[in-house]
This record gives sequence, structure tokens and C-alpha cells, in this order.
Amino acid sequence: MDNRAVDNRAEVREFLISRRAKITPQQAGMPDIGARRVPGLRRGEVAALAGVSIEYYSKLERGAIGGVSAWVLDAIARALQLDDAERAHLFHLAHAADGTSAGIRPRRRPGKHWAPRPGLQWVLDRFTAPAIVRNGRMDLLAANHLGRAMHAAIYGADGGQPNFARFTFLHLDAAHDFYPDWDGAADTCVAILHTEAGRDPHDKDLHDLVGELSTRSAEFRRRWSTHNVRYHGAGTKHFHHRDVGDLELAYESVDMISDPGLTLTLYAPEPASPTAHALDLLASWTALTESADNTHQAT
Repeated sequence: MDNRAVDNRAEVREFLISRRAKITPQQAGMPDIGARRVPGLRRGEVAALAGVSIEYYSKLERGAIGGVSAWVLDAIARALQLDDAERAHLFHLAHAADGTSAGIRPRRRPGKHWAPRPGLQWVLDRFTAPAIVRNGRMDLLAANHLGRAMHAAIYGADGGQPNFARFTFLHLDAAHDFYPDWDGAADTCVAILHTEAGRDPHDKDLHDLVGELSTRSAEFRRRWSTHNVRYHGAGTKHFHHRDVGDLELAYESVDMISDPGLTLTLYAPEPASPTAHALDLLASWTALTESADNTHQAT
């Protein structure tokens, strides 16, 4: 394994232990017998629920997951009551351990200097609500006019590539202002990075980002150690924009078939809501600013 990759055996071990700690005997339908040194199920209880020997499960929990059958992985996922994102993460870790991840889910990482095709940018600009494109490392790669205006704080945080994770954990004053529920946003951000690390453990840029954030942010280190993963497909988000105030937006995220590894997220306010009026105001300001800039450039 590439020495820059996420330590697969350690990740497997800590992920399984952390999931086991979250399940009580009552949740698993088992009798709670004897004092427990740590929260959650014992290894023997997980083994019994999965239908494997305790010796075999203990070996898996030590990180030796390469070559494990899909049947066993499914049984462990059921025993630990993993959700869809957690189950997929377990399978990705197993595929990475035995070297089959490339065959299971072909991925072409966008280059460091990826830029949207003209056609993609035209499509984004046709949306009247904010639209953005990001990768699994949480780089903000493209946006339409309103998406850029809505995320002005992130674009202004660093001189280089805007990145949601760096903004969230390294620009705390601005991030706490932009995210009314900063803790929720931080948890989601780390869970997305952890999910991506399971899918692509040999991504050097992701490894470097995790290392940087772990070194510079105690909040990130604490959250990374929980090994939570999640899909980020749809829901509602709350933001605070410095010019137009609070925004409550529904969002839908979809994987881009034409650009594997990239995600398109579309935001929309409830019609006739205060957020809809705020976005209309932001769009007007953005149009005026762009018009003034174009006039200045022309002269």
C-alpha cells in the first residue's frame, strides 16, 4: 500500500470498534449480562449476531479484512446495524485491503487544476438558485453567479482553492458566522471526508488535507477519531450571509456521471419565503456588481 494512503488496518480496526461501541445489548436484542468495561457490544456478541466465531471476528477487528467474503461483510453490517453509508464504507475498506477497490468502483480523480467545461458552466448559470460543484475532498470547484455570491465567505477565506473543510476548521470566526449550526456543519464535513477516504485511500491530496487539519485543529482531530461516515444527498441547510441574513435552503446533491468523483449540489428556497426574498436581493446585488465591473473593464 502507498505509504501516503490512509492506514487501512488501523481504519478498519477503529471503525469496527467505534460502531460496536454504539450498539447496546438492548438494541441488539441480547441480554445484558455482567459488567461491561466499555460501552456497547462485546466482540463475542457481535460474532454471535454475525454467525462467525469470536476468533474470526477478532481477527477482522484487528484490521485483517482483506479477502473477506461479501456474505461475512453483510452479516457484520447487520450485526452492527450499519446504515447505508456505513455499510458501503465497510465494503470500501475491505476492497482497499485486498486491492480490488479499483475494479469495484472505477474512479478518475479530477486534476488539481480542474475547471468546468464551458458547457457545464453554461448549465450552472441557467439555474436561478445557487448551484455548486465540489469533489470528495470538499474543494469548491465551480459555482454559478448566485452560488459564488452565497459562498462569498469561503471564496474570500484563502488565497488558493476554496475548500469547505479548511474554511470550517481553520477560519473559525467566519465559519461560525456562516454556519448557524457550526457543530452540525463540522460533523457533516468530517463525515464526508471520512467517506471519501474509505472510497479512495490512495488519494494523496486527501491524505495531505487530513494531515493538515489534524495538525492545526483539535476540533477536527476529535471528530475524525469518531470514524463517522455519511451520504450527503438531500435535506435542508441553514446559512447566515453577511449581506442578506439568514437563509434556509433545501438542497439536492447528485454524483456527476461525466466527471466521476464530483458532486453537483443545487439549492432552492421555499417559494415566497423570507429566504426566497433574500436570494432575490442577493441576485440583484450580484447583477449590479457584475454590471459595474464590466463597465469599469470596458473603460
